[in-house]
Amino acid sequence: MMKQNNIYTSPLVERNASAEMAELFGAQKKFSTWRRLWLELAKAQKSLGLDITQVQINQMAAHLDDIDFKKAAKYEEKFRHDVMAHIHAFGDVAPKAAPIIHLGATSCYVGDNADLIIMRDAMRIIAGKIACVIDKLSIFAKQYRAAPTLGFTHYQPAQLTTVGKRATLWAYDFAADLAEIERRIETMPFRGVKGTTGTQASFLELFNGNHKKVLALDQMVTKAFGFTHSCKVAGQTYSRKIDTLIINSLAGIAQSAHKMCNDIRLLANLKEIEEPFGKNQIGSSAMAYKRNPMRCERATSLARLVISLSTSPAMTASEQWLERTLDDSANRRVVLPEAFLATDGILEILMNVADGLVVYPKVIAAHVAAELPFMATENILMAAVKAGGNRQELHEKIRVHSHAAAAEVKQYGRANDLIARLKNDPAFAKVDFTKVLNAKNYIGRAPQQVDEFIRDIVIPIRRKYKNSLNKTAKLKV
Repeated sequence: MMKQNNIYTSPLVERNASAEMAELFGAQKKFSTWRRLWLELAKAQKSLGLDITQVQINQMAAHLDDIDFKKAAKYEEKFRHDVMAHIHAFGDVAPKAAPIIHLGATSCYVGDNADLIIMRDAMRIIAGKIACVIDKLSIFAKQYRAAPTLGFTHYQPAQLTTVGKRATLWAYDFAADLAEIERRIETMPFRGVKGTTGTQASFLELFNGNHKKVLALDQMVTKAFGFTHSCKVAGQTYSRKIDTLIINSLAGIAQSAHKMCNDIRLLANLKEIEEPFGKNQIGSSAMAYKRNPMRCERATSLARLVISLSTSPAMTASEQWLERTLDDSANRRVVLPEAFLATDGILEILMNVADGLVVYPKVIAAHVAAELPFMATENILMAAVKAGGNRQELHEKIRVHSHAAAAEVKQYGRANDLIARLKNDPAFAKVDFTKVLNAKNYIGRAPQQVDEFIRDIVIPIRRKYKNSLNKTAKLKV
């Protein structure tokens, strides 16, 4: 028998995903869900008149979770078929029900329906964590709603924004992701009870050609698992396009996370904002002074994984032949869980980061002060014109002084002396430089935009997900 440390285990489970997400994609959840699907099928068949006894139902219901995995593995080695293995393992503990377990069904009845149940529940976990990230970012945004900071376009200094307004950009992306996840949950169909190639022929035979009972069976089982509707049509499987839509929604979350974490990594280099850093955390094994943004780096790393995984369901959907081919199976067993586990891990990291962002106001103010003279030139020009100056002549003077100041900064590494140059120029003697150099005069409606974003976008999310907020994420490593 192989020792635990001698075999590969998933870093997604060990280092990133939460226990609740890992358990959701575990064997116990999967195969106990299969048993529940067999139970609900039998209950519905009994209520519609098939010769199934209450004793059989009760025996199945009594053994939904006590799965003998070793016995199931032996059956699978014998049959080379996982569904048949678990039918026999279930029948061993519910022997009176053994003759009617899986009656009329195909393997995809349990396989596909269980996948949909688990992915729906996983998306509900994801939705709550997105809401939590949005909430934490919005608390941060409100705190720094009016704190001026350099905006960047092309990663070059641009018009001022605020620290809080920038955080709303991150939160707004996640709000869009949340809406998409909600849409996927709300519109997600159950595969239902469709038979071997989706024609329901086996169930029509069981009910002696009674179409109404076949439709009722599908509806009863669908409702039992909390779905509003089943696939209107299906082959042996539900359309693999559904997987594509779901995993694409996770890739959207990954994109938002990657963007936010890249921004924080850039700001950390500028020493303006940093992710949390533990008291005993080591940034580098060689360079003891370093404070590497390892949380954000890990999030972007996982984000790339999720984005890349989103291509696989698309290829699988396009490769399905006619009513189905089995080359989807091995792929889906890897891609679907890993996409969810990685996304969950990303959100755990983001909850932790958003909870403890560190802001350095004096560094931010210094960067603003270094660039504000250039940004203030239009206001200085207007003030000088109001004081009686000639607009064209003043513009030329500002151009000459600006180029000279830029040369001081770029060629000689000196401080920006544009304001000193303008103050010494008699043409600008009547300008109130204290007023025109107030950074808050250059942030536009950023503070009000933060308030409006929280009012219109965040508060409805907080109301809807009130039980998911105020969570903290303690990272494993």
